[in-house]
Amino acid sequence: MQDDSAEAIARDIAAIGRISAVPSLLKIVCQSTGMEFAAIARLTDSHWTACAVEDRGALGVCVGQQFPAAATLCHEARVARRPVVIDHASRDPRYCAHAGLQTFGIERYISVPIVLPSGEYFGNLCAIDRQPATVPGAQTVGIVMAFAELIAAQLQSERVQTQTASALKREQALAELREQFIAVLGHDLRNPLSTIAMMAELLRLRTADPVLVKMGDRLDVSVQRMLRMIEDMMDFAQGRLGSGIQLDVRIDSFLADSLRDLVAERRASFPERDIEDRIGLLGPVRCDPLRVQQMLSKLLDNALRYGAAEQPIRVDVHTDADMLHIEVGNGGRPIPALDMPHLFEPYWRPTATPPGGGVGMGLYLCEQIARAHGGTLEVTSSAARGTCFRALLPRTATEGLLARAAEDGREVG
Repeated sequence: MQDDSAEAIARDIAAIGRISAVPSLLKIVCQSTGMEFAAIARLTDSHWTACAVEDRGALGVCVGQQFPAAATLCHEARVARRPVVIDHASRDPRYCAHAGLQTFGIERYISVPIVLPSGEYFGNLCAIDRQPATVPGAQTVGIVMAFAELIAAQLQSERVQTQTASALKREQALAELREQFIAVLGHDLRNPLSTIAMMAELLRLRTADPVLVKMGDRLDVSVQRMLRMIEDMMDFAQGRLGSGIQLDVRIDSFLADSLRDLVAERRASFPERDIEDRIGLLGPVRCDPLRVQQMLSKLLDNALRYGAAEQPIRVDVHTDADMLHIEVGNGGRPIPALDMPHLFEPYWRPTATPPGGGVGMGLYLCEQIARAHGGTLEVTSSAARGTCFRALLPRTATEGLLARAAEDGREVG
């Protein structure tokens, strides 16, 4: 049964009101049929409700006004699911005694069902006049039927758009709640991890027992990995819920040394891998050095994870007059073409990812760090040349940062 609550009626009246063509359409109905009144009515078992009105004959019917459904001829059209056409009511043996027609002195009447493409019966498009027809109504009912179909299609489209907007709003709310949960979880996990890190250190101090020392080392590696994952989640949540990844921008004259130390740490951690580096900067760079190190660290980890073990990883960091260039390349199988558009999406990982990796935010955060500096991060991948990630950051970072800050509506330090 169709909902007859005040809320449902108001919603349907508003839906008709959002169809901008309705006022013109009702005017055309009056002009083409020669009738003094046209309306779009919502019809249920119990009520006829005016949703839009063109009243040229001062019948006094306004939007929102209701009549008992059974007292209207629209009710007959609804039951039969076909138009009702009357040319001269007072001479028509079927309708001459109809109370509704007599109340308003109606002689001429056309009522056409408005049935949505989904099959739902909405109501009727009707036209009324107090003078009998000079031209049989059957000759003009086709126009009214065409307009009824148009209204039905527009209503269906409007409902789909409303449902889509509501679903999108719910998804956005859920996404925000999820990201808030991630931020809170990441913050709260730090305390128990600190306790585990202290226990790992105590085990490593038990130098007399190599088994305990090894257990401590393993615990420490796991704790550090979890801490990195938490930092990634916190960066992600801050970027999505706050004002983007925060930067501590300053002039750094020792960036090259910091990046060389980072590469040296990776060599020590992966002695079986060949990591080639060429790091040479022309001078100081204005940037957030910790974020630049974070980017290089994640790009190196990505190369170590996905690059061919028998081929070297190439790190090239240099500057020219305007830009800081950071490149990390590796050999091995190229990135599938279908994966390329998704590389910088959060939480995305290739289907062929080996088990035990991260949560799929490393490359996303790298790209966000580049953007926060006013730069870019791109990737190329082929069987012949391998895979190479290239970050370009403005060397002074000033112009790019201000442009990006204006775009994102945030401040940089």
